[in-house]
Amino acid sequence: MITDILIIGSGAAGLTAAIELADFANITLLSKGDANEGSTLYAQGGIAAVTSEEDSIESHVADTLNAGAGLCHREVVEYTVSRSASAMRQLILSGVPFCNQKDKLDEYGMPSLHLTREGGHSHRRVLHATDATGRAVETTLLEQAQHHPAITIKPHHMVVDLILSGERGTEERRVAGAYILDTIESKVVACSARFVILATGGASKVYLYTSNPDISTGDGIAMAWRAGCRVANMEFIQFHPTCLYHPEAKSFLISEAIRGEGGILVRRDGSRFMDEHHPKGELAPRDIVA
Repeated sequence: MITDILIIGSGAAGLTAAIELADFANITLLSKGDANEGSTLYAQGGIAAVTSEEDSIESHVADTLNAGAGLCHREVVEYTVSRSASAMRQLILSGVPFCNQKDKLDEYGMPSLHLTREGGHSHRRVLHATDATGRAVETTLLEQAQHHPAITIKPHHMVVDLILSGERGTEERRVAGAYILDTIESKVVACSARFVILATGGASKVYLYTSNPDISTGDGIAMAWRAGCRVANMEFIQFHPTCLYHPEAKSFLISEAIRGEGGILVRRDGSRFMDEHHPKGELAPRDIVA
């Protein structure tokens, strides 16, 4: 198998990269399971961005730094937050059906975006598609990618390891492709690529209890490390604080938007407890609530 660019991972990151690059190169995009399976699909609440006149870049940056407990790099936060609105515009233009306020028009006479609030935020700034935002983003981007003639999507293809060329420790050392397991045919094929993009997501499934999908096993991080990439901040694993537990069924996430719209957490006796731990109560940052 030969391709210009091999993208490993078919979530929001991998699909966005594929769509952006497909006008300039041939793309092969791999998915470990079904093409839409991954963390993006299961994201519920929404995406934070500064799109309201009542909000500001400075406020969003301050909220992020506060929630990060001093561990965020300010320049990275400022870079990301300042570009949040343009990223959302791109998704809207792509067709992601974010919820609108039909009774409230913007300056162009179009329905204004409906914004909700989540923990750690001082303003309503979360764009959402009902309460299945990740599914809306994933299906919209996947449909675009599927219709682009330069993008070949291969579901049920799992990368075993990266192919490296050149001597270790030299400038000629580079990634030249990957060994790929076709999990349907149970065979391994070699793929030669001019460039390889890792968009494989996280490693939360190394924990027994997580709301992440089963495929979030850190494969991409491990193969990047084996190839010589620096790996840092592995201690930062996000645990969504609220799930519905059932002793005989798989737990599933209860959206943070529930707390953003006034939902409270109580003990068995009905008493609240979050006010004992943070002044924002149920709207405290996720790590505090968890």
